[in-house]
Amino acid sequence: MYTIQPKKLMIINILDILKKYTDEDHRLSQKDIVDILKKEYSMPADRKAVKSNLMNLVDFGYPINYSESLRKDKNGEDKTVLTDWYLSHDFSDAELRLLIDGLLFSRHIPYSQRKELITKLEGLSSVYFHSKVRHICTMPDDSSSNKQLFFTIDVLDEAIEKKRQVEFEYCSYGTDKQLHPRRNDNGEIRRYIVNPYQLAVMSGRYYLICNYDKYDRLSNYRVDRISDIRMLDAPIKPADKVAGYKYGLDLAEHMAEHIYMFTSEKINVKFRANSYIINDIIDYFGTDIDIFDVTDKDFIVRAHISEEDMFKWAVQYAGHAVVLEPAPLRKRVIDELKKAINNYEQEE
Repeated sequence: MYTIQPKKLMIINILDILKKYTDEDHRLSQKDIVDILKKEYSMPADRKAVKSNLMNLVDFGYPINYSESLRKDKNGEDKTVLTDWYLSHDFSDAELRLLIDGLLFSRHIPYSQRKELITKLEGLSSVYFHSKVRHICTMPDDSSSNKQLFFTIDVLDEAIEKKRQVEFEYCSYGTDKQLHPRRNDNGEIRRYIVNPYQLAVMSGRYYLICNYDKYDRLSNYRVDRISDIRMLDAPIKPADKVAGYKYGLDLAEHMAEHIYMFTSEKINVKFRANSYIINDIIDYFGTDIDIFDVTDKDFIVRAHISEEDMFKWAVQYAGHAVVLEPAPLRKRVIDELKKAINNYEQEE
């Protein structure tokens, strides 16, 4: 129960009531608002004062809706009555559900921070909005343990905007299931200095697309494994100075060519695939591929993609697709599959 509040807060309390208790399917009359003001805000009010404040909010530009109807007053004369008041929220319930579902399965965001963000998103709608937040309680805590994630994203955003280099530590998991900074051969923690160009999301995880000065190509780093980041004064190397990116970074093209976000040279590949995995191929490679020699059984695909990404995909789909070219990649896949068979046979 609130303490008694001054009348000048009435307009703020009415706006709060509309945010909490109304949407297109849930509307309030002026009497309803009077009752809530008294019950929850300890603020007595009459309908005239409530109407005046509601109209002020409308005049201020708030997306408040109402309906008009004609009623007879006690003298039998027509009187216009305003009722069915509700606030149009910035996000529809369907849009909020999409955002919340995205957070539920965003493994790059720590578990506790996901819950906090979902609570904030729920607050953008009325109390009648029932999200899927309950599912997060039954999900395993398999998300990143890097509590610096949001700070890292802020620094990267600023560095990309200001076109400046960043320095950070890059972590890997140990057998203790904790993140540990990578170290140089002499045992010292390794510091990375890179030219940041873009943040992107792939398979529910954030990646930093950048250039490591030591190499003349783009690199991809998992943002949730970056720690102790700081922005430097040094300007970045322009993306068009990186090999293969004469015209700058095309994000859509880069993502299509790095389906697993490995860093390696891009190559032209040709492979034969069974017809029933066409959906998987489009999901992974996109539509910027050539498909030919189509039969009821299979077809051939030609694509331009990172060699490491293609290698992993080919091994994963070895039972459904066969690499035809280039020959060195085909041999790598064969050798990997032989090694896998040997490993299984040794366990028998």
